[in-house]
Parts: sequence; C-alpha cells; structure tokens
Amino acid sequence: MGPMVALRGKEIDAFLARPDGGRPIILLYGPDAGLVRERADALIASAVDDPNDPFSLVKLDGDELSAEPSRLVDEAMTVPLFGGRRAIRVRAGSRSFASGIDTLAEMSVKDCRIVIEAGELRPESPLRKACEKAKTAVAIGCYPDTERDLAKLMDDELRIANLRIAQDARAALMSFLGGDRQASRNELRKLTLYAHGKGEITLDDVMSVVADASELKLDPIVDGAFAGRPDIVETEFAKAMIAGTYPGVIISAAQRQAAWLHKSALAIADGQPASAVLEGGYPRLHFSRKPAVETALRNFSVARLAAIIEQLATAALDTRKQSTLAAAIAQRTLMAIAANAKRRG
Repeated sequence: MGPMVALRGKEIDAFLARPDGGRPIILLYGPDAGLVRERADALIASAVDDPNDPFSLVKLDGDELSAEPSRLVDEAMTVPLFGGRRAIRVRAGSRSFASGIDTLAEMSVKDCRIVIEAGELRPESPLRKACEKAKTAVAIGCYPDTERDLAKLMDDELRIANLRIAQDARAALMSFLGGDRQASRNELRKLTLYAHGKGEITLDDVMSVVADASELKLDPIVDGAFAGRPDIVETEFAKAMIAGTYPGVIISAAQRQAAWLHKSALAIADGQPASAVLEGGYPRLHFSRKPAVETALRNFSVARLAAIIEQLATAALDTRKQSTLAAAIAQRTLMAIAANAKRRG
C-alpha cells in the first residue's frame, strides 16, 4: 500500500460518517478550531459507549506526551478491566510526540480509537507527516467553511427544523455566517427557534435574530467610518473583535448603511429636504446616530456612495473567501471609507 495522503472534501464526510476500523489513529488539524472540536466530539462519541467514563476515555496533553511518547502506546494497548471500547483524546501542543505515533502505527490496536486535535500544521510538521504516512492513521484538515459548506450547514439545520428560507433572506444569512463552524451553527439554531412553526424564514427574521445581536456594538464602527473618523473605527473595531463579532457582520452593517445613505443622497439631490429624509425611511435610526448620519450625507456624493457600495461588496466576498484574513480585510475597508470621507468634495 502506497503512502497515505490527507483526505479531501467528500472523502472526509464519508470517513467521519463511517470511520474505518483499520485506521484507528485520526489526526484533526487546521485553523477552524470549532470544526476540529466538533469532529473530535463526534469521533469520540461513536468510539466509546460512555464518553464520561474515565476508563473508556483517556485525555492526554500533547506537550506532556512529548517527554514520554511511549505513554501513547501504553494507553492504546491497555485492555480495559471490564471490556468495552476505549478512546484516547490527545490535544496537541507545540511539541512533537510523533515517535509515539510511529511506534503505535506498527502495532495492531484493538477496540481503541486515538483522536488527536491540533491547530494549523504545515505539511512538514512531524505529527502530520507521521499520520499521513502511517497505514493505520488518517490526517484530516479542518478549514473554515467555504460557501458550499455553509450552504450545506444551513440546509441541514433548516431541514431539521422543517423550515424554508426566502431567497433574499438566504443571501443575507450567508453574509452573516462566518469562518467558525460552531458560531455559524449557533446562529442558525437561534434563527430556527425564532421562526419555529412559520414555514418560511423571511429577511426580517434574519435581520432581527442574526443581525441584531451585534447591531448595537456595530453602529459606532459604521457611523465612525461614514463620518470620517478613523480613530473611532479603530478603537470600536478592536472592541468588536475582542467580543467575538464575526468581521463579515460588520461589513454587512456597513453595506446596509451605504445603501440607505445612497438612497437618501438621491432623494436630497431630487430636492427633498435633508431633515425629512432623516425622519423617514431609515429602519430604527436611533436619535443618538443622527449627527453622524448628517455628517455622512454632507461628506459623500451619490457617485462616491455608489463606489463605496461596490467596495463593500468586494470586501464582503473577500471576508468569506479568506476567512483567516476577514478581520484585516474588514478593518482596512472601513478605515478606507473613513479616510475617503475626510477628503470632501
């Protein structure tokens, strides 16, 4: 049998649905910690009868193992006193315990699954190399959800909840869901609970559940950008990141604001008084935001707002395509809008 390569795409789903008994050593690695954890939980759950039983499930720390890699072999070869299946869950750190994998790979492991959770591993990392070349191991990369994975995640959750979703609602929801599998799933569950029994999820449902959670923290960032205040954008953006806000959500809020400003600027160009435009039309414009919005309308022409709408659409796409860079992309875009606002005329 030739060298084992890392599983890809559909093969991963197939393997996780029915793990191959001949490959009891499973390495999960990659930047999406939520997905690594979710897959590890599932593999452990199907490997033992009771994950809470310390005799069934042994948890090891990779950095401690590195001092004594043979401990992995000892644990894997232990025959439980009362029979039954066992599992070992290893959280890999920065130190290598690959020699333990090499030794274990040569032995025949009975009724024991070894699940290793790691972060991003380069192809030359000893742990990844050991698992990719061992006949009894498999290495599975866990990367942030691409659009297709997100769509599948969304469809699965909607099917379970017996709900349909309107086209515009679906597009908006995609822009809110991000790179972390666990966070996306939580947002989807909140939404399906909210819309329970309605049959179809509307754009309003998406906006009230998914968008509102982060709305209040986002207003200052968005208003700061359009009012030409890069200093505010920087401090408020940093706060939102610490609070765990997904960067794509901030871009979505900026897109809604840009669309509304564009519509308002058109109305004002048509001769409507600014005061009338500010009173009507904006969904729930809090009075505290009025000064910032007035400044924005003075700062930007219709044409410049149209260009900003384009710029934000590109950023929204980029944050989804390169989710590890999402925060940098979102912040750079908002800072650019703030700088643009300062250049009047």
